[in-house]
Amino acid sequence: MTRYAADLADIRAAADRLAGRAHRTPVATCESLDARAGRRLFFKCDHLQKGGSFKFRGACNAVMKLSDAEAARGVATHSSGNFAQAVAIAARARGIAAHVVMPANAPAVKRRAVEEYGARVSASEPAVTAREARLAEVLAETGATPLHPYDHADVIAGQGTAALELLADVPDLDAIVVPVGGGGLIAGCAIAATALRPGIRVIGAEPLGADDAARSKRSGTLVPQTAPDTIADGLVTSLGALTWPVIRDRVDEIVTVGEDEIVAAMRLAWERAKLLIEPSAAVAVAAVVSEGFRAKPGLGRVGVLLSGGNVDLDRLPW
Repeated sequence: MTRYAADLADIRAAADRLAGRAHRTPVATCESLDARAGRRLFFKCDHLQKGGSFKFRGACNAVMKLSDAEAARGVATHSSGNFAQAVAIAARARGIAAHVVMPANAPAVKRRAVEEYGARVSASEPAVTAREARLAEVLAETGATPLHPYDHADVIAGQGTAALELLADVPDLDAIVVPVGGGGLIAGCAIAATALRPGIRVIGAEPLGADDAARSKRSGTLVPQTAPDTIADGLVTSLGALTWPVIRDRVDEIVTVGEDEIVAAMRLAWERAKLLIEPSAAVAVAAVVSEGFRAKPGLGRVGVLLSGGNVDLDRLPW
């Protein structure tokens, strides 16, 4: 049996570690969206998590697991925004320094929030290679403990707590749909969901303009992300060495959606369900209301992970 970066015991331990620190986010329903999808939908509202996204789960678990010696050096990461905010909040809660490399094109609302949470922000060019190079400089300057945004065992375990909660609240789901960027959320959720409910389908949702996970699943080998082009800024990173094996083995399929579908789903969620989500979360909504998904048999009750709600209200996509 393949040994993944985390297992159900790790995820349950993460849930204990997060108790009292992270929000237990609600599950929402909407008859209008059910009608669009042709099935019952249950939205796990992690856009209401601390920092405005699921990322706080993994960041908090990883930060709280650090030894005192590691924590004393502070932590450092690179992120387009949501993990940056999560690390800043978790580091502040533990009373340690946080250093964050953010791409120059990151949404202004996300950079402001990271700075307000007390992190030191360093700008880089948007390419992942440039972000990693700048992070290496920050680590050399500060001696901080690095935290990878998704390819980290404790981060993956923390993200899996979202599925743990969802299945505790709605145990009889036929499938869960999860947005895919670097794969930390879907990896953690897939490990938890398939252990708790054998036979459940785990489905990834991805932008067509950043479809490395879909291409990887088709080929059976890890395909790196190249030149992503999507409004869903949180889903532009490549899968990781730790997240890919879980996606390869435990995720049933990846559904891709176009940019117009993402924008329409974001607006639909706002208008009909009053769910103020960002484009990356809207990718999952777009997937479940698509014609292709509607035609899938045997999926009467579907959980949908709403990954984040950090929206720049001065730059709405409609």
